[in-house]
Amino acid sequence: MSTSAADQNAATSSRRSHAWRWGAVFVLVTVLHWFAAQWFERHHTTQPVTPAHVPVQVRLLKTERIEQQAKPAAPAAKPSAKPAAPTRPKRAPSPPHTLQALAPPEAHPKVEAAPAEAASSPAASDAVASSASASSATAQAAAPGNGNTPSAQAAQASHGVKFQVPPSGELQYDTFFNGARNAPGTIHWKSDGQHYEMEVSIPLPFVGPFVWTSRGHVDAFGLAPDQYIEKRGHRPADFTVFNRTQKQIIFTRTPNSLALPDGAQDRFSMVMQLASLVRGDPDTYKPGVTREFYVADNDSGETWPITTIGDETVSTDHGYVSARHFMRLPRHDGDKRRIDVWLAPALGWLPVRLVQTEPNGTEVELLWHGALSVPKASAAANAPASSAPPTNDAASSATPAPSAPSAPTTTAPADQSSEPDASAAAVDPSPPAAETAPAPPADAPMHP
Repeated sequence: MSTSAADQNAATSSRRSHAWRWGAVFVLVTVLHWFAAQWFERHHTTQPVTPAHVPVQVRLLKTERIEQQAKPAAPAAKPSAKPAAPTRPKRAPSPPHTLQALAPPEAHPKVEAAPAEAASSPAASDAVASSASASSATAQAAAPGNGNTPSAQAAQASHGVKFQVPPSGELQYDTFFNGARNAPGTIHWKSDGQHYEMEVSIPLPFVGPFVWTSRGHVDAFGLAPDQYIEKRGHRPADFTVFNRTQKQIIFTRTPNSLALPDGAQDRFSMVMQLASLVRGDPDTYKPGVTREFYVADNDSGETWPITTIGDETVSTDHGYVSARHFMRLPRHDGDKRRIDVWLAPALGWLPVRLVQTEPNGTEVELLWHGALSVPKASAAANAPASSAPPTNDAASSATPAPSAPSAPTTTAPADQSSEPDASAAAVDPSPPAAETAPAPPADAPMHP
């Protein structure tokens, strides 16, 4: 009997210990779930991407050439050499004639001929100088970039949409996969104004990083991809080649090829193409304004209508920022794939948020991680554009000086009597005094 009682007590104690263990496990799991919920609530900063109202389309923008802003800066070197040209013909001829007139004082017949030659030679030098100044003034009037002809700058600048490539930088983003925060992602963006490179990297657990790479150059229509690479996790990469020699888009995923139209983009260069257009002219992109982009994927290509939703507030870990929301409209009935982009003026119109929704409902989001201010590189990138107009203004302010000698003419000496004095004093004040001494009657009408 004693043995059975002991066994019963042992069984009872073991049941109680098992109950306590299960209770402890339940409490521990509950606490962990509570902490996980708190962490998720604190770090889950995603926002609904469904807009409350899609504006009615008010304007449709097609592919256009971009405005070339580098041409007006070229004539800046021309005015520097022209101001010195009119002064050379005046100073060289005048001293020799003055010395010849004073050298032979003994022979009186020759003295009478010498002033005639001295009087005729200054007149010839004045004619040469006036013709030289007139030709220089004509050349300056035809030269672009001077202050007298604002239409000359317009002739040099090409007509097209305004376009400004974002500055280079390593952009940091918080990444979310179906609302759950993952490791930070990056957008590596590099551009020198002629070529660009863009790499978007999003790490995903158990699957591997998703990496999209776009490389190309800048042509008359903006960004022009040469190669687009898409690598999802551990799968082999898919390549899309933009063969601009043969005007073909070639895929490695499929043997098919497509015609390459002007302004064609890939899935991620389109974001920076849009940012460059908005940076160039933000006021154009108002709610309802839609721009079409021809976008090539890893096996196909089609036109993407990107419409402006409006200005919204985006919440980041560093605060709230105002941004302009752009969304790709459905390309056909039943189109469930969607792309939303928010461009922030505080960041130089760089993307502060990107959300891509796959047809199966998978949502991948990039949210700006960093200070809510324009990157330092943007100030340096905007410096050449802002310094170009002062260069033209400086050239225009320097151009009137050489054109002053061309103002006096022999056809109307009475109306321009005030201007010849200023021009003569500015160019060479000494020769007129020496020339008027031998023959006052002859020089008086020319130099009042």
